[in-house]
Order: sequence, then C-alpha cells, then structure tokens
Amino acid sequence: MSEILPDHRSALVLFSGGQDSATCLAWALSRHARVETVGFDYGQRHAVELAARLRVREGMAAALPAVADRLGPDHMVDLTGYGRLTESALTAEREIEMGARGLPSTFVPGRNLIFLVAAAALADRRGLDVLVGGMCETDFSGYPDCRRDTLDAMQQALALGLDRPMPILTPLMDLTKAETWALAQQLGGEVLVRLIVEDSHTCYRGDRSELHPWGYGCGSCPACELRAAGWAAWAAP
Repeated sequence: MSEILPDHRSALVLFSGGQDSATCLAWALSRHARVETVGFDYGQRHAVELAARLRVREGMAAALPAVADRLGPDHMVDLTGYGRLTESALTAEREIEMGARGLPSTFVPGRNLIFLVAAAALADRRGLDVLVGGMCETDFSGYPDCRRDTLDAMQQALALGLDRPMPILTPLMDLTKAETWALAQQLGGEVLVRLIVEDSHTCYRGDRSELHPWGYGCGSCPACELRAAGWAAWAAP
C-alpha cells in the first residue's frame, strides 16, 4: 500500500460511487487532513450508484484504517430538474449510440460543469480548500467536459466567481483504466480493490445481476466494456 502523505489542506471529492470516484476518494484520504464527499442526483437511470456510493464510503474505513478519521460528512445535491432539461441515454429510455456530433448519447451536456459549480459553492461554505474529481482524458467516453483544458477554464472561472482559489485536482486525468486499478491497489491493497469490485457501480444500465471479475454490470455498455478492459490489462501477467 502507498505511504500516507499528510497534507493539511481539506478536500471535497465529487463522489458518484463508481470506480474512478472511489479511487479518487482513497487518493484524497491518503493526502488531505480533512475530506468530505458530495454526490449528485440528476435523475440518472443507473440510480443504483447512489446506493453504491454509501457502501463504498462505509467500506473505506476498513480499506484505509490509518486515515479513516479524515473522512468527514457526505452531501447530496438534488439536480433532477437539470437532468430532465438535458435528456440523454443516462436520464431517459434511449439507445446508447453515437450522435450526429460524434458524441455518445450518454453525454449529458455540461454535467461536470454543473457538478463543479455546485461542489465549489458547497466547498466555499464548508471551508474546504480543493475539489477532487475522477475526470480522465486517457480512457473517457468522448465527453468534452472531462478534458483538462475544460477543467482549467472552469477552475479559473470559479476562482473569479468566488474571489478565492478553488483548485480542481484530477489524479486520474492521465491514467488508463488499468493504471487506475493499479493505483487503487497501491493506495489500499487487495481490500480496496475488492471494495471497488464488489461495491462500486459503473454500468450505465444499472445492472447488478452478475458479479464479473471486474465488478457488477451488464458487460456490454461502454462503461462496462471500459472497466472490464482495464481490469484485463491490469490483471494480465
């Protein structure tokens, strides 16, 4: 497991309950003296992730006992009105396919931007120093709001709007899914890896009927395929 690196700053983790945000939560706990989490209910079809996030939070104490006391409150933000406004395959009964603009139908326009504004407002009121998100450019589903350039612009806008720095840390930005699995093992060993496999949720269809080596899911949606491929690459001898 990784060395615990004390950092007296505090962090708010954008925490969905998926593989990436679970790894980011462990990463933040290993570095920051105080960590809180925030989740968003935007009417997602795979709402089982809202239950998964609570299981993963609870399991972090066993996975990272040396820093369990750093984990503070969880917050939930109701964005269901926004979800209805930005209908996509994640919020409505639509096929998962590529659209005319070259973006997948799972793309929720501006989702990360809305999340970050809400998270920054919460962090400001809670006295938290940085935001931590699982956005990634290396293995992503074509979402433009996952790009580091987008987040750099958002970070500048938040600093101007709040009149204080609000860094957006993205520890997975340059990692493949295989490297994300490796980071989880480095941070919390087999206990953390098993927690992510068994309790986190990524599947766009919300399927938890079958436990695969890489976790629960339908096995055929883009999120499952990406997670499974990363596991296979990481687990390969």
